[in-house]
Amino acid sequence: MSTYNFADIVRTSTSHAPSDIAIIAQGRTLSYRELLSRINQAGNLFASLGIQPGDRVAVLFINDFRFLEICFGLMSIGAVPVPMNSKLGAETLAYIYKDSGSRILVYHVSLGDKARVIHQLVSVAVSMICTADSFPSSNGLNSLAYDELLPLQDPCLELYPTRAEDLCLLPYTSGSTGNPKGCRLTHRGQLWNVAAIAQIRELQRKDRIVISLPLYHKNAMLSMKAVFHSGSSAVILPAPEPAEILKAVETHRCTYISGVPALYRMLVTHLKESSASCDLGSLKYAVCGSSDTPVELLEDIRKWMGIEVYEGYGLTEGGPVVLESRKGKHKPGSAGFPLPGCSIRIVNLLEEAVPEGTIGELWVRNPGVADGYWNLPDVTRRRITEDGWLKTGDMGWQDEDGYVYIVGRKDDMINVGGENVYPKEVENILLQHPQIEDACVLPIPHALKGEVPVAFVVTRQKIAREDIKRFFIERGPAYAHPREIYDLDAFPLTGPGKVDRTKMKQMLAEQLQKGESKKS
Repeated sequence: MSTYNFADIVRTSTSHAPSDIAIIAQGRTLSYRELLSRINQAGNLFASLGIQPGDRVAVLFINDFRFLEICFGLMSIGAVPVPMNSKLGAETLAYIYKDSGSRILVYHVSLGDKARVIHQLVSVAVSMICTADSFPSSNGLNSLAYDELLPLQDPCLELYPTRAEDLCLLPYTSGSTGNPKGCRLTHRGQLWNVAAIAQIRELQRKDRIVISLPLYHKNAMLSMKAVFHSGSSAVILPAPEPAEILKAVETHRCTYISGVPALYRMLVTHLKESSASCDLGSLKYAVCGSSDTPVELLEDIRKWMGIEVYEGYGLTEGGPVVLESRKGKHKPGSAGFPLPGCSIRIVNLLEEAVPEGTIGELWVRNPGVADGYWNLPDVTRRRITEDGWLKTGDMGWQDEDGYVYIVGRKDDMINVGGENVYPKEVENILLQHPQIEDACVLPIPHALKGEVPVAFVVTRQKIAREDIKRFFIERGPAYAHPREIYDLDAFPLTGPGKVDRTKMKQMLAEQLQKGESKKS
């Protein structure tokens, strides 16, 4: 590449095969030539509004191909997209807008109510609305109309010559504790990560992915970046609806799929319960990340979808992808190996390397690690060492073959009378029960042990609580068994489809309060 500008990946793929399909979405099919023209027009539009290299622009969107052209258009002129999690509350979104110093808010019309609250809470100099046929084009904010202004722009644009270390993207972490944190991702880091992913997935121009998770999230966005880098194509769906995903695979002959455990669980359940046949013969494999994947679910995917599942691990500030299994190199339950060019350490509380098979905190170092947290120098010093090691806060271990296993967050560890218990290890044993479909383990205070595990479960049919406890004790250490079992019809999920542990903790607090009320 003649430049470090990450947006050049679309130009390169367009130069190789301009007529090849890039995106299928919203009833439209865009070739690489058409996509690049729209990206150029978006870049020219923002430049005409005074956006300069280094300026931040907040993008609040649903799954819509215009989200991608806006982000890549901004990068093309050296500006920095701030992709916003549309599932967050408007107050948090207002915080992100203000903290990032964004100069423009670009939003989809369906999220107009949140945009209005952002306007009320912080000073928004300029806002721009993207409309849709099913929504009115105005929400009283006097926003600029993206869809009217875009066609007026020149479809040609000279790429801004960004440096390797320049800011490329400013995504914000979920903020499960405190406010979300902006992660400073560079052009060089994004180029490294996407090239490594395309390499280990062996992506070719003929490959096609189906994406239904939110594009603002690292799981889906990374997959789209890999598509553009490899010159392949993507079918983008508005939401993770099992029937629509399977229909897209069959109709568009998709070759792989990327998602999270909750998504695959929905797909498997649909296949089990549906009487309609579905041709999934075009699929070669599935990628599963962003959350722990039970071995039982992996077996169900192989059985009902006929494909191997490659597990992975990443975090926004870590690359984002750090570990991933690949063809011929995967073990059930493992997050795989470090990507080419990525180094890892597993350390104890003294920050010393631990032997194989020993649980410790995972540290990673690679070109994709964020060069710091936005406006948070103290957090940057605590989390990222001077020589570039990111302290992930995730606990894991590595086996003798080099496979890495993630057991949970450092903060989630439960100290049961001096014994360390990780929720994932308890959940994995519970999920061996044939009638337990999902499990989530959390700690509660205990007068003698300090704290002990309790479990929420989703079951296929009702099971006596004592039977579940007995099932666990027969297979795991007695000190780690869940002292209480709570049944739910389904777990609350975050936008990316992960179990919302914050809401689960709130539900647990309510259960404990009910228990105290009964005692009194």
